[in-house]
Amino acid sequence: MEDTRKEWLAALLKITGPVLDALENGELKQRLPLDFHADRAQYAPLEAFGRSMLGLAPWLELDPAALSPEERSLQSGMRRKAVRCLEMATDPDSPDFMNFTEGGQPLVDAAFLAHALVRAQKVLAGRGIAASDADESVPAQCADKTAEYRSEAAADMAAPLPASERTRRHLADALRATRRIAAVNTNWLFFSAMVEAGLYVLGEPWDIMRVLGALRTFQDWYRGDGVYGDGPMFRWDYYNSFVIQPMYVDLVELFADQSDEIARMRPAVLARASRYASVLERMIGPDGSYPVVGRSICYRFGAFQMLAQAALKHRLEEHLSPASVRCALTAVIRRVMSAQDMFDENGWLRPGVFGYQPELAEEYINTGSLYLCSAVFLPLGLSPADPFWDQPDEDWSGRKVWAGGHISIDHAID
Repeated sequence: MEDTRKEWLAALLKITGPVLDALENGELKQRLPLDFHADRAQYAPLEAFGRSMLGLAPWLELDPAALSPEERSLQSGMRRKAVRCLEMATDPDSPDFMNFTEGGQPLVDAAFLAHALVRAQKVLAGRGIAASDADESVPAQCADKTAEYRSEAAADMAAPLPASERTRRHLADALRATRRIAAVNTNWLFFSAMVEAGLYVLGEPWDIMRVLGALRTFQDWYRGDGVYGDGPMFRWDYYNSFVIQPMYVDLVELFADQSDEIARMRPAVLARASRYASVLERMIGPDGSYPVVGRSICYRFGAFQMLAQAALKHRLEEHLSPASVRCALTAVIRRVMSAQDMFDENGWLRPGVFGYQPELAEEYINTGSLYLCSAVFLPLGLSPADPFWDQPDEDWSGRKVWAGGHISIDHAID
């Protein structure tokens, strides 16, 4: 199991490494490939960064005392890098200052970045840490901003390194700027709500109506058996896992003590998410493959975010053991990453499900979009001693059945 955790972490860092390495040096805009759908270039950096942080956040937040010296060292370095990247992305003077206002797309990826803040409130948002404990060192003003940040990147700062007050101010300003973007009446409602959640964990004023608007609307769009419509109609795709249920769960948990109405929603929202996670588990075949259906399929194993989140939060239904889910997700990760042409020669993701399949990328997808796949790695936020990592290997439902084994009968919920 220790080797499996190392394999997961190596895969996560291989995927997200080029994004954060470039960004901390103020070179993401220069390095990020735009060889398909180049008309989306103005959105690509924030897409790549926000989506990378979405999957990294729980591991960054994990208590380093629970980790081996080797993993603790990796986490310390990535914590420092992530905080520097937050500043690079949101400082108006940074060479990699990102687009939070032009077009509609910035609302989407500001929300993914905000979701990372919710998942790593101490390390990324500084929540619960006194301002005097946060690193307040910032580079001096000068003409060459890139050189400044490179100098800071070379410093060996002690972990934990919560975001500085300056970084938190820039983050808050960036999130607030997206309020001018009107959410479409779909899963985008959760993007507006999650931006408010990001402001909330940063200690900033937030708008409860933007949160309640999303939560109430999706109560009406519930279609039964753990699945929501993305709008009034149901569509076969993975958006219940890419966006809807992970954000729904974290929003009701974050704000349940702020609103009696949200507190009343919470049990049903959590039960539906656990049921949907079970459905996702049964979609994983004996060889780690899964149905290629619906839009945005190029987000690869990000399709299993809700199963990964249910494992992270210990909310798997009773018939699913954490070890079997670990083995199921490991099979998916291995299957997808075994494709020889998943990455380009510089380590950047390429569009496809199994390798390079650009015909599967919708017109709104660019290289940055692909980094939503990081969401499968959420259980790295669990201690190595957690049953998810510590229990012996166990086959998952698809593998058991197709080997002639036995599983529990499936049951729907209302």
